[in-house]
Amino acid sequence: MKSLMSLWSQLAEESASYCHTSATIDINTVNRRVENEGLSFLTITLPDLGKSFQKWLDQGQVGINSSFNRGRGSLPLFLGGFFSRVFDRTSGALLDEPCIESIIAIRQLTLMFGKLELPCTPYRERKAMQKYIECEQDVRQTDMDFTEKDFSDFRRMSSLLFSEVFTQMDRDVYYGQVLPKHGPGKTADGLTGNGKYRQDTWTRRLEEVFPSYEHLIPNLHFYEELDKISILEPDMETPVKVVSVPKTLKTPRIIAMEPTCMMFMQQALLGCFLTAFGRDNLLPKLIGFDDQIPNQELARQGSLDCRTATLDLSEASDRVSNKLVMEMVRQWPHLAGALDATRSRRAFVRGHGVIPLAKYASMGSALCFPVEAMVFLTLILLGIERSLNASLSRKDIELLVGSVRVYGDDLIVPVEHVSSIVRTLEHFGARVGLDKSFWNGKFRESCGKEYFNGTDVSLVRVRQALPSTMADVDGIISTVSLRNQLYMSGYWKTCRWLDKELKGVFQHFPYVLPTSPVLGRVSFLGYQTDRMHPSLHSPLVKGYVVKAKAPSDELGGTGALLKCLLRLEHSSKIRGVESHLDLVPCYRSGLVRESEPSPWLPSVGQDEKHLERTGRPKHVGIKLGWWSSL
Repeated sequence: MKSLMSLWSQLAEESASYCHTSATIDINTVNRRVENEGLSFLTITLPDLGKSFQKWLDQGQVGINSSFNRGRGSLPLFLGGFFSRVFDRTSGALLDEPCIESIIAIRQLTLMFGKLELPCTPYRERKAMQKYIECEQDVRQTDMDFTEKDFSDFRRMSSLLFSEVFTQMDRDVYYGQVLPKHGPGKTADGLTGNGKYRQDTWTRRLEEVFPSYEHLIPNLHFYEELDKISILEPDMETPVKVVSVPKTLKTPRIIAMEPTCMMFMQQALLGCFLTAFGRDNLLPKLIGFDDQIPNQELARQGSLDCRTATLDLSEASDRVSNKLVMEMVRQWPHLAGALDATRSRRAFVRGHGVIPLAKYASMGSALCFPVEAMVFLTLILLGIERSLNASLSRKDIELLVGSVRVYGDDLIVPVEHVSSIVRTLEHFGARVGLDKSFWNGKFRESCGKEYFNGTDVSLVRVRQALPSTMADVDGIISTVSLRNQLYMSGYWKTCRWLDKELKGVFQHFPYVLPTSPVLGRVSFLGYQTDRMHPSLHSPLVKGYVVKAKAPSDELGGTGALLKCLLRLEHSSKIRGVESHLDLVPCYRSGLVRESEPSPWLPSVGQDEKHLERTGRPKHVGIKLGWWSSL
């Protein structure tokens, strides 16, 4: 805790010098309150003030934060020197020309420890699990409140948007042209890495849509292998396992680990969806899955012209009703059957046992992200329709490109329709986080970037406690990244202090380019050269690089052949080759036997040892040596 307080003090002093004020009293306040309140002051109380500040910027007026005194004026006494350069001391109104440096400083000093990756207390974990249960009850109540008109409007709008995508997916499911894939994450049944290719369970619901003989064996020559597979009836299916992972010290993130067989076919439908989605001329302009920059740019533009708002949804995925999803695909029976078959119907929640699910899926399902994006986009456009009191056509929707965009639970919407959109979202069960949604002033936030009047006021977050020994590899890696982010943000005095702290932990800390594999210091003054490579004649430095080895996990027999063929098909699909029909006839028709060598199996992927080692590394280490500084 001392090192974190020292880091805060260094940043406060440097920020004060940029803003022509003093932070001495603020530093004393932090020292006193941390001594009395502990780490929660840095990780919970300060971030609450930062969130309040963002809302004050949006509303143009200082409000009340119960954790900090205001004295005789309208502004908090804490960080008062910074606040007085943004708001009027007497009235608390936003200044006509607030100091941008002070806005950045307040956000940095209040929010920097808000997402420190430390485990929550057991009480907070239990509270998060209870909230998961309450959220499920809310979804059930919302389902009961839906009217036939709600469903009719939702079906009409979703069909207008996604009919071509759903038609293609429906055709792919019907003709069996979906390609399953195992994801890298943990599963509810405990299978990891190559062990997932030895799965011995399938569900009756999956069997009816995705027969096991088409997906669990390389071809029909291995049909006898299916005797080892247990087909589970619906009441015997493995439930998703609801677990918590670190998010903030205030509350953990709640996710659900899917059973292996479910995730296997969820990935198949995800690939099918992304292929059809990418062929559409309109949807990629309205929904993002792998690029946050368009959302960030729209947030920046919205902070300038105030034409667009940024909305954030609370518990976004957990509030998407399965009823809505089924209504969305009602006209496509094969796709509807596939979505239902790959959806887990029950969840095991620690302290509450196994519960039935009314939501479509929690975070952890491969289909959670695209399905929620489609639902939210549909609801946004329904809200715009209701605001205009007129039906939208596809051409009308094209005119909204640049003012409507969805990336998960980060939404960009037109300001003139925001009230109607918020009402529509909440009517259909979503919950808009008003403390993280902005449309009144010139502050906007989306996908990890924040802007005020067109200026980037994003902060640098501290993710790990500062390391004290070489054994704290995660802390070293995180702190080196923190140091370089602070350097690029202009906090050079703080970086010099961090350099001394890090040199006290490990000796070799050279100057390198951002592209170098070395854990080193980024500098605008260039890179360091300790020697030249004897054959490549490129600069080398002595330093540490991150080394992580996948755990040993050998796979042979039928599972190995299945994995190789699936990897080859995925690779061929990426290259645009119709592998189902041309390149890999063996996977469906059985033209290759296990004992027959194949000329293209050695090139199944970049990792030629994937049958020996796979999965996420259990341990990460650093290795000292001579490496490129470029």
